[in-house]
Formats: sequence, structure tokens, C-alpha cells
Amino acid sequence: MRKSEHYKPLTPKLALNLAAPRSWVASLFPALFADFYCWQQGLGLTWGKGIMLIVACVLLQSAVNTLNDYFDFIKGTDSASDHVEVNDAVLIYGNIAPRSALILGIGYLAAGAVLGLAACRGSGMIPVVIGLIGGVVILLYSGGPIPVSYLPIGEIVSGVVMGGLIPLGIAGCADGKIHWQILFYSLPMILGIALIMMSNNGSDIEKDRKAGRRTFPACIGRAKTRALYRYLIVAWVALVLVLPTAMLGPIGLVSVVCVALIGRTAVSGQLARTLEPEGRIATMQGIAVNNIMLNGAYTAAFAAGFILEVLHG
Repeated sequence: MRKSEHYKPLTPKLALNLAAPRSWVASLFPALFADFYCWQQGLGLTWGKGIMLIVACVLLQSAVNTLNDYFDFIKGTDSASDHVEVNDAVLIYGNIAPRSALILGIGYLAAGAVLGLAACRGSGMIPVVIGLIGGVVILLYSGGPIPVSYLPIGEIVSGVVMGGLIPLGIAGCADGKIHWQILFYSLPMILGIALIMMSNNGSDIEKDRKAGRRTFPACIGRAKTRALYRYLIVAWVALVLVLPTAMLGPIGLVSVVCVALIGRTAVSGQLARTLEPEGRIATMQGIAVNNIMLNGAYTAAFAAGFILEVLHG
């Protein structure tokens, strides 16, 4: 551990880097999808609430990223030899006090919680309970005696909580009711986010085994992880193409057009990833781009469905 007198101050730029804006697709698109789903279905979500909930989700994502970096750093599981980008490894390259990152992470968490509670005011306890479950998972994901990120359930938990509970909570904020069906239509979000986690863990198998992490890829090995990874990408694409049309009718074909025009190259590139450590940066950049392309296309279909509803009165 470095001596405290050698630490640099936490600047706004470093605080933003700890929030990891590139990863915000994991919270931004589930929130956007949920907003447009609610508006298209006429669930009564106001524009103000919708925007507040999007910001709250991004703040909570920032808390996850910051706290994860903090706990990994103090446990010694991150280092400059792990094929990470400078902007994505602030505690390694930025030379700031780990305590500053901890305080910042708690600040992001508190800000997201306050904004989320404000948006849910008057909607009853259902969205509050869903939010509390998400908050507890955020704290347990990297912290605690046995962090969730150290277990073989990390991909499932991150996918379900961010890809599923965000839409479920936002729909609950709309009218105070629980809308289980939105979990089904959130499957592309759940898969996309789970694949972000699998991209990371699949590239870190050797490092994680050395650190005592029993992640899913570390348990099954790279060859099986790579095969499952490709199957899940194909399933993700299939859901993005099929679900919007099944729910929205012909307007749902917007997702097909978007994927055909701008998503094919990104998908084929990700299918070719080997998940080797030296390719980690490209793999993580690629899965972020795929989330933008695929879940962006999916969200665009629901946005188009909402616009069509408005035009038809």
C-alpha cells in the first residue's frame, strides 16, 4: 500500500473515470427500454419520473463500478499487468487514496437512492422494495465476506438485477403495481448485461483463479466459456429480432432493420473473440458496442411503438 502523502487528489475527471461511463449501457438501456415500454403500454409514467429514474440508474451503476474497483484494489486482485485501460483502472494508475474511491462510491449510491425514492414518491412500496433489493445486491456484489462477484452466479445476478429489476422497478413506479411480464420482455437486456460480466470473467480466468475467485468461467474453463458465450450471443440476437415484432406487430421490425444496418459487424466481431487475457480490452470494448447496437435496436423498436401510439391517438 502506498503512503498517504504520495496520493493525488480525486479530481472530477478521475471521479468520472471511476464511474466508468462506457459501462453505463448496462443501466441506461434497461431504463430507456422500461420508460418506452411504460409509455407504449399507457402505464402512467410521467416524463419527469422517467428521466429521474434514468439518472438514478446511471448513478447506481456508477456506484457499482466505483465500489467494485475499490474492493478489488484493496484485496490486491487488480494490477497493471491485467490488460486494463488506464481510464478504467483509476486506483492503479491514478494514484489516489482508496478511501476517496470508497467515499465516492457511497456518494453515488446515496445520490441514486435519493433520486430513485423521489421518483417513486406516491407509487407505494412495490418500487421501493425492488429498489432496496437492488441496493443490497450492489453492496454484496463486491463487498462482504463472500462477494457475489467472486461466485459462479455473478453473470446471472448482474443480468437479472440490472436487466430485469430496473425495468420491473420503473414499471412499478409508473402505477404502483408489479408487472411480471416486463421481465420476459427484458430478456435481451438481461442477456446483454450478463455477457458483459462473462466477457470480463472469461478474460480473467487465470487471474481470478489465482485470487481465489470462483467465477463461472473460472469453474468451467475457457473452452466451455467461449462456446457458451457464442451461444448466448446468438440467443441475444434472436430475442432482439423476434420479441419486438411479437409484442408490437410490424412496427417491431424496426429492431430488425437496425440490427441489419448497423449491428451485423459488431455481432460477428464479438463471436470471434477468444476471451484470452491479452484480448481483454478489445473484448470489453466489443461487448459494450454490442449492447449499444443490440439493446439500442430493441429499445428503438419500443420507442417507435410509443410514437405510433401517440400519432394514432
